[in-house]
Amino acid sequence: MKVLTAAEMQACDRATTERFGVPSLELMRAASAAVARFAREQFPKAQRVTVLCGRGNNGGDGLMTARLLDEAGLAVTTLLLGAPEGLKGDAAAAWSELSSSAHGPIHIVTEASELAQLDVVLSTDLLIDAVVGTGFTTPLRGLALAALQWARACTAPMLAVDLPSGWPADSTDSRVDTPVFAADAVITFTAPKPAHVFGQLTRHWHQPVVVAPIGSPDEAIVSAHNVTWAGAAHSLVETPRVADANKGRYGHVLVVGGAVGKAGAPALASLAALRAGAGLVTAAVPSPVLATVAGFAPELMSIPLASTDTGELAGDRLSAEFFSSLTKGKTVLAIGPGMGQSPGARVFLTQLLDATGIPAVLDADALNLLAADPALFTKLSAMGKAGRTVVLTPHPGEMARLTGTSVPAVQTNRLEAARTFAQTHGVTLVLKGARTLIAHPDGRVAVNTSGNPAMAKGGSGDMLTGWIAGLLAQYAAEPARAVEAAVNLHGLAADFAVQRADEHTLLATDTLRAFSRAFRFRPYGPSGYGCLQGHCTQRSRVRAEQ
Repeated sequence: MKVLTAAEMQACDRATTERFGVPSLELMRAASAAVARFAREQFPKAQRVTVLCGRGNNGGDGLMTARLLDEAGLAVTTLLLGAPEGLKGDAAAAWSELSSSAHGPIHIVTEASELAQLDVVLSTDLLIDAVVGTGFTTPLRGLALAALQWARACTAPMLAVDLPSGWPADSTDSRVDTPVFAADAVITFTAPKPAHVFGQLTRHWHQPVVVAPIGSPDEAIVSAHNVTWAGAAHSLVETPRVADANKGRYGHVLVVGGAVGKAGAPALASLAALRAGAGLVTAAVPSPVLATVAGFAPELMSIPLASTDTGELAGDRLSAEFFSSLTKGKTVLAIGPGMGQSPGARVFLTQLLDATGIPAVLDADALNLLAADPALFTKLSAMGKAGRTVVLTPHPGEMARLTGTSVPAVQTNRLEAARTFAQTHGVTLVLKGARTLIAHPDGRVAVNTSGNPAMAKGGSGDMLTGWIAGLLAQYAAEPARAVEAAVNLHGLAADFAVQRADEHTLLATDTLRAFSRAFRFRPYGPSGYGCLQGHCTQRSRVRAEQ
């Protein structure tokens, strides 16, 4: 799913009408029907609804939604901010349809002082915010700003049409410093805008943000922004396996890492690769920690590696034949979890990368070794540019070391930092954090919207390494989608797992039990919504099946 800027979205709407013959009023009807349907699905107990409308097309969506909800039997009150004489085009048509017959109380607000006389309408079950949308230029002023301040007294949940009013559509920041309406759910149309995938638009991370199709053909959805939604890659794992499947079809992951005191890291990565569906997984770890790692799962194979007196990898005096034997039959490397940064580990990493050309996922200490060794970094970059699939998975601190900058510098413009790095070095970069980015060598960047604050705990990154390696092993022909799907599934598993725990107490291993739910989840529900955040479409799908 492409992410469109505000200007690109407006161009899409024009193309839909002018090139493909879909009247703009029909687009508004489809959008309003989607809002009304979503409101009833997401807030089934809401019988009283207040719809707050501006005078642009976003307000037109709200006016039509108010009529549809009234016709569905709900008690609807509509507030129009501004005189109806100022309405134009489709919004004027929507007003005519709402006001021409009895569709619940309608209040026209032309002065901010009039809002205080309407406090009674804030005693509602649902407030729908249709004040301004994608075409709006911040900040809120006049009646819109007064309405925001007035609506703060409302204790009912708020559903935002397109965007929470006041939020700039093209913002890539998680928060904005200008006044915006609160939201407990957001529904937009056709394609997400940058704010939908980067912004924390709702009060809580688990509340829904969805995209509804309203009739624009794929040919009209055009973007030069080169940003997509990672959740769309989930379709890669939705096809059932063939009846005569065998483990040889699904790859063999080699996990390399571990040291005394860090045995859990390669074990977690190995477990995740197994759960992700890889046919075979082998953990190669220093011999002092072999028993610990092997004890995590009987399905896991293991290989002992020479170690130093301190229990780290001993990389010197190892022959080419050893590395050839170690990598024989393997289809993906996962290198770095718990490996340490000793000179022996650096030598081992260099020789291992030279020994084979199979896809490689580098994390943790492997990244720190790269940052400390420019020659090795240059060699790895050359491998990526030559066509080898190389995936780096840094958190912001590791990214700062790789780029020789600071964490604030990385976080200030994550999108371009990730894109530039991936293009420059010929690698796939997974820049972890809230809204993890997957940047590809060709300049494309996918934004992941699953995951939650409970993942901010040791072991989460190790499991992500295993997820990525496990899916790369199975979908070698589609490495970009495999990495995007892995990141999205990892976040989904944590989202499901935290439903049975508290954000403070969730462990990385708790997500293992939710892996199956993540695979079975469908980001597109029966109504066609794409669920960027929250599990609203999943609930709808479950209800429909029941």
